[in-house]
Amino acid sequence: MEKQELKDRLEGILPLDLTAMERAKKHWDGVCKPLGSLGELEETVIRLAGIQGTKNVTLKKRCAMVVCADNGVVAEGVTQTDASVSSAVALEIAEGRSNINIMAKAAGADTFVADVGLASDIRHPRLWAHKIAKGTANLAKTPAMCKEQACLGILTGMELIRSLKEQGYDIVVTGEMGIGNTTTSSAIAAVLLEKNVSEVTGRGAGLSFAGLARKIRVIEQAIDLHRPDSNDPIDVLSKVGGFDIAAMTGMFLGGAVYRMPVVIDGFISSVSALLAVRLSPACREFMFASHVSKEPAGKMILKELGLSPMIHAGMSLGEGTGGVCLLPLLDIALAEYEDAHRFEETQIGQYEPLV
Repeated sequence: MEKQELKDRLEGILPLDLTAMERAKKHWDGVCKPLGSLGELEETVIRLAGIQGTKNVTLKKRCAMVVCADNGVVAEGVTQTDASVSSAVALEIAEGRSNINIMAKAAGADTFVADVGLASDIRHPRLWAHKIAKGTANLAKTPAMCKEQACLGILTGMELIRSLKEQGYDIVVTGEMGIGNTTTSSAIAAVLLEKNVSEVTGRGAGLSFAGLARKIRVIEQAIDLHRPDSNDPIDVLSKVGGFDIAAMTGMFLGGAVYRMPVVIDGFISSVSALLAVRLSPACREFMFASHVSKEPAGKMILKELGLSPMIHAGMSLGEGTGGVCLLPLLDIALAEYEDAHRFEETQIGQYEPLV
């Protein structure tokens, strides 16, 4: 049922509005500066025009959506902290006191938090309740979830985007909170990129050499046990993924379905983006890479996506904190796009494209 619904929704994805993109490109070329001199900032505004269907791009209403879930693999000692931290941080975000709240506010963005799979039942009026199950199973022993749950998680993420679109948001930053999710993300990365686990696995929130070795060994054993099919994103997600990854995968797909630009945060977010692209290549055009994570697979995943991050700051905090750092850069780009002098307003001759 969920799989068919997912398929039906993805068939409704429409391409970017090329006319709006051409008009935005022409508008940029009329700004009094060398052609293309703002590089990726210009390209980003042009792509935003294609998403919004107008050269008059707006990003006035923006938010971060943080999805929270627990991972059964934590039982294998692959993390520095226990699973209780996931719920504790989720509650802090709901209270408005966590890292993402502070940084998002500075970037003029609202922050939302959703429970898509926390092991605990926490209650808060600002916590969106979308629990799929109380955490995944221990992927070292059994598949993390069934395929129906994987599809439900993806559909949940799509619904989050639909709801935010209906509330008038112009852009969404993806964020996550779930102890153990660098383990699940590394497992997915190893399968999708067809890399050795040791190449794509890092220390996460802080592991010793012995802890990292254990983490790598657990992932290798899980992949050997479950044999996820790299050509089947749902199979990979269900066997070695997490509910937070499922929901973010759905958010990226939802961005394409509901024509909403969605910002990739760090490693876990980018793994979700890659799953989304493997499910529907068209959704790539609705994604924007903010920064490159210092996790080993951070650069690899973005390269596979064909997306270039604008920020290189060695960040790995999560929660969407890297993603919201992109918003001020986009504000600067739009200020130039909208307010800068144009050649027809000055005595300066317009630049001509080189041939």
